[in-house]
Amino acid sequence: MTPRNKVKINQLPTGVAGLDEIVGGGLPEFSFNIIAGAPGCGKTTLAHQIVFANATPERPALYFTVLGEPSIKMLRYQQQYSFFDPTKLNTAVRFINLGHVLLGRGLTGILEEIAKEVEDTNPGIVVVDSFRTVVRGAADEGDMQHFVQSLGLLLTSCEATTFLIGEYVEAEVRDNPVFTVADGLFWLNQTVERNSIVRKLQIMKLRGQASVPGLHTFRITDNGLQAFSRTLGLAASPGTHRGGAARRLSMGNPELDKMMGGGVPEGDSLLVAGSSGTGKSLIASQFIAAGLRDNEPGIIVVFEERPEAYTARARSFGLNLDGAIANGSLRIVYLRPLDLSVDETMQEILDAIKQTKARRLVIDSIAGFELALAPGFRTDFRESLYRMVYALTGIGITIVSTVELDESFTALPFSTYSISFLTDDIIRLRYAEIEGCLCKIMMVVKMRGGAHSREIRSYEITAQGIEVRERIGDYEHLITGIPGRTQLRKL
Repeated sequence: MTPRNKVKINQLPTGVAGLDEIVGGGLPEFSFNIIAGAPGCGKTTLAHQIVFANATPERPALYFTVLGEPSIKMLRYQQQYSFFDPTKLNTAVRFINLGHVLLGRGLTGILEEIAKEVEDTNPGIVVVDSFRTVVRGAADEGDMQHFVQSLGLLLTSCEATTFLIGEYVEAEVRDNPVFTVADGLFWLNQTVERNSIVRKLQIMKLRGQASVPGLHTFRITDNGLQAFSRTLGLAASPGTHRGGAARRLSMGNPELDKMMGGGVPEGDSLLVAGSSGTGKSLIASQFIAAGLRDNEPGIIVVFEERPEAYTARARSFGLNLDGAIANGSLRIVYLRPLDLSVDETMQEILDAIKQTKARRLVIDSIAGFELALAPGFRTDFRESLYRMVYALTGIGITIVSTVELDESFTALPFSTYSISFLTDDIIRLRYAEIEGCLCKIMMVVKMRGGAHSREIRSYEITAQGIEVRERIGDYEHLITGIPGRTQLRKL
């Protein structure tokens, strides 16, 4: 067979948000798959989502249960999910219990009953749950291997896409004939990290198409499983926004725009760093408000306060964000669930971008972002944050992130998270003691998009927002926080 007339493998939707992207577009039709993992990690729910997404009266789904939960008990809980469609029961979806067959006639009886049902109904999907229970009925390994190969041959020849569900541990994968015969192996697991439970899935094997390698977070909600690819958004991120002179976007403050050489270049990632009370969130809010005035939708992702508090604080500085929220040009995404992952945050942001067509994004703050993560995800926080920023700036989104720093009076750190390398631009805010008063100063530390002011300017937070004032020219060592007058040193 030449490449020109190779067989085309159709793909079936998984019915699981995010999973089609991970498996490479969908499930290979007529494939023989295993869904494996420990108890309670979502194997049965995943199988049900696949079944209800694809079953039709013409090509029904047969769901065989073997010494597992009775069908009526299983359906009692599965019907709580939004994907469950009761109108498909006994027409497009049929549940068949084979527990009594295994006890009475063994593996031969199981194979005969499955063959009879398949011949009578011409199914498009076949599920055997729990397959681990079936193979335990084998007299020896040869008997088990013969059964698996016979079952795979039967269901493939009948053009059914098959899923065997089993409770396995990862050490059992090697040299197991069940996994050798399978075209696809979906591995689900859940781990306890301190007080957090994190669920992950891995496509360990999938013949005929390229799946996304590695571990992917998933969550079980009222809608069933939702998967979050660890490479989410990267495929759509060519990173071409650096090609020419980027359009400058206003920060909502004319003096700050001047310090930045005309504003922030479109598609850049800007970090606003400073200690508590220096106005980081206010600068971010003014950036969003400036975009809204120019009919540019925006998104604000918050972790440390609720959206109502955020908009109320913005109003106190003359920034009315409520109208933009009402007309859909601004979306405030509040993310503070337990066990959050960076991939989930990325999915929320991409969904909001799609809904609002936003071009400006605020992340307030990176410290709150890290605290919202499950402990295991904090270890790879820098790597995950880099992937997220790269993906978003690659599609032209301009990002303003805030980060809180512990004030030092002997140094000028840009970020306690060592993430300044993934930002294009940095604005540093800090306190300085001048003539017995605590003053605020700002400086533009870094601008990849061109020249910027090297001045250190004082500023105040007023009822109208950030008011950038004159350059502080009579002092030195301002960045230490305890400056001295220049003229006194010369005397």
